[in-house]
Amino acid sequence: MTMTTSSMQGKSNATPKLTLEDFLNYHDGTDNRYELVDGELKLMAIGTGKHGSIIEFLNDEFRIAIRNAQQPWTSKNSAVGVQSPRGRRWDTCRIPDVTVLPLEQWKMMADRQAVITLDQPPPLLVVEVVSESTKSEDYRSKHAEYCVLEIAEYWIVDPIAQQVTVCVFEDGGYTDYVFAGDAVIVSALLPALQLTVAQVLAG
Repeated sequence: MTMTTSSMQGKSNATPKLTLEDFLNYHDGTDNRYELVDGELKLMAIGTGKHGSIIEFLNDEFRIAIRNAQQPWTSKNSAVGVQSPRGRRWDTCRIPDVTVLPLEQWKMMADRQAVITLDQPPPLLVVEVVSESTKSEDYRSKHAEYCVLEIAEYWIVDPIAQQVTVCVFEDGGYTDYVFAGDAVIVSALLPALQLTVAQVLAG
């Protein structure tokens, strides 16, 4: 995922929580980008060049695979928010590194904030690229949240562990398939993809 740090550093613990509507209307006068986690803003920091290269590579490869499969889908790089059902009082809105969704759904966001809310169909596939500071969220929090949303595939691309985990929603939960080295990553959503872990991590 995109690396996150608290945007509330130096502020009082009494800082008001934000609703999803507050978050969508929030602007601090800078170019900073945020996720919303349990009502609190989390600053999306700029990742390493390798982090960005992996995201761009996968986004491009997904688009090629979608086009070749003649599917009415699109792939977007850090451009779509996903409201999360964390089961707490306050809202959470994630912004995956890569999101695959129906093209029609994307077009419906043309004149509004690009956020998929809980009353809308979930995206088809999301990707998070792991960093040291986001490892726990990527493997635990987001794994649970994306599973509850019933997102068909969740890819955890981990340059640290040198592996890619493809979480496939089946039988009411995620089954995790781990790939490493020169293994070809298997995707039920995009079966024509012939990417190895080494190719993905090289970006």
